[in-house]
Amino acid sequence: MNSNRKYGIGGSTVEEELSTLIEPSAKPAPISDKEFQNRIDKACVALKAKELDALYINAGTNLYYFTNTQWNPSERLVGALLFADGSLKYVVPEFEIGTFNDFIGVEGELIPWKEHESPVQKIAETVKENTRLAVDDATSFTMVSRFQEHQKFEISSAEILIRDIRMLKSEAEIAHIQYPMNLTMQVHQAVAKILKPGITTAEVETFIHKAHQKLGIASGSYFCIVLFGKDSSFPHGVKSPKPLEENDIVLVDTGTQYNGYISDITRTYIYGEASAKEKKIWANEKAAQLAAFDATQLGKPCGHIDDQVRVQLEKDGLGPDYNLPGLPHRTGHGIGLEIHEHPFILRGNDIKIQAGMAFSIEPMIVVPDEFGIRLEDHIYMTKDGPQWFTKPAHSIENPFGV
Repeated sequence: MNSNRKYGIGGSTVEEELSTLIEPSAKPAPISDKEFQNRIDKACVALKAKELDALYINAGTNLYYFTNTQWNPSERLVGALLFADGSLKYVVPEFEIGTFNDFIGVEGELIPWKEHESPVQKIAETVKENTRLAVDDATSFTMVSRFQEHQKFEISSAEILIRDIRMLKSEAEIAHIQYPMNLTMQVHQAVAKILKPGITTAEVETFIHKAHQKLGIASGSYFCIVLFGKDSSFPHGVKSPKPLEENDIVLVDTGTQYNGYISDITRTYIYGEASAKEKKIWANEKAAQLAAFDATQLGKPCGHIDDQVRVQLEKDGLGPDYNLPGLPHRTGHGIGLEIHEHPFILRGNDIKIQAGMAFSIEPMIVVPDEFGIRLEDHIYMTKDGPQWFTKPAHSIENPFGV
């Protein structure tokens, strides 16, 4: 018999929990046209500062971020050419123009290309000799190499240029991350209530998907990891996950996507009675997470956070470095339109912590072949310091503080 039902773990059904989930009526206002134009303006300022003529933005999240144009990348080159003077031209297969026009956000000219033509050559026909072109680092190597081979271009990577703009979130972006975070936290609480011995990870994942849909996200879960018992010692799962048993550790890592922005929360707790060792390691994990929060200070390098986490873990007899039992990976990652983006919270990252950054704090502790504890919440940086998107977990027996 599960003894922690009073803490919201077990005791309910899929049907009951889905029926309690209600889509919120209040939602963030869409990102404004003015904000998209502001992003373009920032890119133009950066191009001029770096003495570059133009930026090639590939289909995908970068194209959406700068131009509000949603188009998935494929083997056919689709993207935008942004010039330092602010002019914008879209590169698109001629046969796709009708569809592409429905998706264009910020207006711009078209550079169409036919199936037998080289899109890079078509771009070259619209630019001056020796154009200094920064290329989106998400562009395939095949296309990058064609830019490099063309005599009209001097090619450089746009990774840092784009990184420095995208990793500083606006208030509107913070709201667009907060909203799905709130939804996913509701889903986490509902998940805990449906647990019972014998339930499979596939059943839990299906519930999580349906729960996100019930909360108004038609696409459901963006991703989902559910692990029980010893399987939780493998950070990203195992080939054949086991069903839940009494007194198993439960690890659930999931998120959803709202208007392109992603949530990502992990909770780890016990179904039944925790051993003394499990309680200790859970407390060590919570201490490491709070050490990361305390180390998140404006002006400090991102690597400082990871360093301080490992100092805390060593105090608790874990590690050192990446040794196990301990933390086998980085402390965190940025979040926004992508689930893993800049800034990365790892050793040696000298990017300074700035207001507007948003990233995870998840210094997982792995005890090999026994269990793993990961508590993942995200923070965003204000001019006064870090703020949690979600309230950290309460305890191994009562993760949601009910």
